[in-house]
Amino acid sequence: MSHIMRFISAALLLSMAGWLWPTEATAIRIKEIATFEGVRVNQIIGYGLVVGLNGTGDKDQTGFTRQSLSNLLKRMDITVAPTALKVKNVAAVMVTADLPPFVKPGTKIDILVSSLGDATSLQGGTLLITSLKGMDDQVYAMAQGPLSVGGFQITGAAASVQKNHPTVGRIVQGATVEREVPIRWQGKETLTIKLGQPDFTTAARVAEAVNDALPGSAARPQDASTIELTVPVNYRDNLAILVANLENLDVVPDAVGKVIIDERTGTVVVGENVKLSTVAVAHGNLSVQIREGFDVDQPGPFSQGQTAITPNTDINLEEGADQVLLIERSTNINDVVKALNAIGVTPRDLIMIFQAIKAAGALHGELEII
Repeated sequence: MSHIMRFISAALLLSMAGWLWPTEATAIRIKEIATFEGVRVNQIIGYGLVVGLNGTGDKDQTGFTRQSLSNLLKRMDITVAPTALKVKNVAAVMVTADLPPFVKPGTKIDILVSSLGDATSLQGGTLLITSLKGMDDQVYAMAQGPLSVGGFQITGAAASVQKNHPTVGRIVQGATVEREVPIRWQGKETLTIKLGQPDFTTAARVAEAVNDALPGSAARPQDASTIELTVPVNYRDNLAILVANLENLDVVPDAVGKVIIDERTGTVVVGENVKLSTVAVAHGNLSVQIREGFDVDQPGPFSQGQTAITPNTDINLEEGADQVLLIERSTNINDVVKALNAIGVTPRDLIMIFQAIKAAGALHGELEII
């Protein structure tokens, strides 16, 4: 029954591929495949304390938590030796956040709070004010607030129950931006577009689309991932309008044909540009069943014999009828899918078939195993 279900699943997957995968390349906006140099997200990080935990904080032997709590109390004119503190309701945490480009002081951003010590849960905790710094050691935001933890942990004397990850929490709009990341933007004479997936053909198409839409911009590909353009004079003091126009231009991206195989899960993904030369594929099943048993031989009545146990092996071999399919030279992925679907292959069979076709030199594209 499991073999039949795998066969049905593979057949449905391959038959659906004919209308899930487009037969013609689709135009994509530049916004989806590229970014503009200088417009990027920056990571910021800070060290802080979460208080108000219900006995799920760091253990007393976590020295840096006790030291941090002692320093915090000292700044509030309360002097307590670190060794005298109990920190079961306190947890040391690392606070991280993404600082979007062009964000202004006063803007609220989300933060992620992760336990640094041996706390078992941050549920119900409150993050105390924490400065978030960049790689230049400048403070860019200040964070504080109650945590939202998407999990819990309940521990008893002999068992415990846990859902999700209770030592990581979020604070929505939990940090306030204090400093803007300096970006030289207005007045630039050149602008650089960076492709997310480097490809010479796509870079040339982007440059062609920009030149068609903005005569005089002189866009030119520098390499497989970089397109440089001269900013028209009338846009140099208003680059925001120029970028808005450029990122909405439609481009048909190109990519290398690939077959991605995950042998752990039996997943096979075939790219649109994969082609097959004429090749014959034979697909059949061989089933061997071996049953081991024992026969008991009893001696005849009033005889001097003894009971004997003899092994009994039953071997049943079934071989399915081989299916030989001739796949003509393919022009698109639909032909490949229909041909393989015709012989009723499962995902596991697809893995071996594609490896064999690649070894035969009939698969034109990259075969990548992850």
